[in-house]
Amino acid sequence: MNVEEEVEKLKEEIKRLGKVQDDGSYKVTFGVLFNDDRCANIFEALVGTLRAAKKRKFLTYDGELLLQGVHDNVEITLKPTPAAAAGTTEAVAKN
Repeated sequence: MNVEEEVEKLKEEIKRLGKVQDDGSYKVTFGVLFNDDRCANIFEALVGTLRAAKKRKFLTYDGELLLQGVHDNVEITLKPTPAAAAGTTEAVAKN
């Protein structure tokens, strides 16, 4: 699996484990991702995949290097896709 494929898988896993926000983004803590069995089986280097996704501006989190235990409560935010953001805006406009 190349980096782009891993980043796409990571986005799917954040959506599976995270909570959707009003703006269409998803939030999950590093500890939830790191301790999830499915993620452990998919990602050889979760921290490396997170850094690649952050570099490509798909997600945000505080700090550079996340470590298990120390950074379990760090919130990772998957930015909304343009389609998700538009859908959220339309839903708000209808209400």
